[in-house]
This record gives sequence, C-alpha cells and structure tokens, in this order.
Amino acid sequence: MERKILIAIVGPTAVGKTALAIRLAQHFKTEIVSADARQVFREMNIGTAKPSNEELLAVKHHFINSRSIHENFNAGAFAEQAEVVINELFKRHEKIILCGGSGLYIKALLHGFDDMPEVPAGIRQSVIEDYEKNGLEWLQQSVSKSDPGYFEVADKQNPQRLMRALEVFRATGNPFSTFRNEKRKELGYQVIKIGLTLEREELYSRIDQRMDAMIASGLFEEAATLYPYKILNALQTVGYSEIFDFMDGKYDRDEAIRLLKRNSRRYAKRQLTWFMRDKEVRWFVPNEYDGIVQFIQENFSNLQVNNR
Repeated sequence: MERKILIAIVGPTAVGKTALAIRLAQHFKTEIVSADARQVFREMNIGTAKPSNEELLAVKHHFINSRSIHENFNAGAFAEQAEVVINELFKRHEKIILCGGSGLYIKALLHGFDDMPEVPAGIRQSVIEDYEKNGLEWLQQSVSKSDPGYFEVADKQNPQRLMRALEVFRATGNPFSTFRNEKRKELGYQVIKIGLTLEREELYSRIDQRMDAMIASGLFEEAATLYPYKILNALQTVGYSEIFDFMDGKYDRDEAIRLLKRNSRRYAKRQLTWFMRDKEVRWFVPNEYDGIVQFIQENFSNLQVNNR
C-alpha cells in the first residue's frame, strides 16, 4: 500500500469540512471515512450537523449513523474498526478521504494510543463520587490545576474525559498529559493532512448562524426526544447538554441559546488548538479548493516518484 494516500480533512466545527470532503471525494472518485464522535450516532441528527441525505447519497460515507447512543463507542473502537474499513477501501481506491473534527479519534487512528497506567478501582470511584457531589465546575477547576496542558485542549464539557485525567493524576501523582507521548503508529499508507480555518470573527459568525438554523430545524424538539437518555455518554456534549439543563429548569430558553452558541465557539477554539499543534497539517481557507487539489496532486506525484 506504499502508494496509497489517506487525505485527512480537519478543522473546527462549521468551517466547511463536509462540503470540501464531498467535493474531493467526487473529484477523486472515492469514499469518505467520518471521524466525528457524534455523527456516528443515528439518534443525534440536527445537533451534530450531520451531512444531509443528499450529501450522503452523493458520496459513500462510513461511520455516519452506524451506532446507537445506547452502544459504547469510543476513540479506541473507532480506530480499530476504521483501520479495517480503510484497508478494504484501499483495495479499490488510491485515495481515501478522512473527514472530522474529533481530534482524539483521528489521533487514535493515525498515531495510536499511549500506554496509560492502571488506575485502582477505589480511586476511580472516588473521582466519580467527588464529581457527583461537587459538579462540573469543580471538575474543570481540578483538572485545570493538576494538568493545565491537557485542560487547554480537553473537551471541558465532557466529564468522562476530565474524570479520566483526574483519576490518572490521583493514581500516579503525574499529569495525564505526561503519559501522552504521541508514539508513532506504523501505517500501510501515506497521510496528507489538510486543515481548514477562517478568521476568528467569520468562524464565530458561521457557528452562530448554524446554531440559529439548527434551532429553526427543531434542535430543541430533537433534544426533548433524547432527554430520557441524557445520562448516556454520547449525549454529554455541546448542543444537547445546554438544552437538557434548560429542560431541568436551570435557566430559560434565551439563556440556553446563548450558551449553545458560546459553548460551540469554545469547542471550535479547542479544536483549533488541538490541530494547530500538529505540524503535519497544511492549512487552507475553505475557498482555496483549487490550491488544495494541487497540493494533494503534488504530494501524490512526489510519492510516486520516490517509490520508483
């Protein structure tokens, strides 16, 4: 597979990754592997900005609507299953598109996981009990204090991720980030990483506009159907947790909408921070399509020359 190329499209939410991935897939007559931690769940549609039915019909997508929120699915499972799919796709395609904003999923697939220490069950349970007693803000502060490097790029609205970092710190006395050494995974193909970005004001405006469109399309109503399952890990995410809190009477609808937009902008900032740290990513703005295609073709041509 030395001459096979995986084209990874990364970047923050609402920047235009899906549109670019579909256009590139059509250009190269190939398929898309989705690396989105939420679009994989079929019950979550509006709040995940899932590709439309027309887009899904235009190009074959993998890992969209493939799991239920009632199933356990994480970055490790994605990496294992996506590797099988990618190897099958490379039997009939020279190029494959990987598209998504879930940095941990992409890292697990392309780099693998670092060796993490075993955490005694008692420590894990104590972290859970402390979180249930003191709440998310306490958990955020605890991780920020014990591991500011990880906290900078972490999903701050995801208590499972934060509790994992805190339990490792309590078990070892060392920050969670010190165990994340970015050990390179051996791949049977080459990877081209393309990042999409925009000026901060334009990106935030897009996020706000998309949230307004989601709400108009029935986001609150979709969240209401999922409310009975709000404790599930899949639903501990921006776009739903704010509405669940509204439904619990913690604040009114206007405040829920403000928080939906604010937290989505914060999520985009964390995504950018994560991907900007990867020096292999070549950055473009969404309207540089011709330049992106040229960049891919040049890299593929260089690969062919080097492998002769």
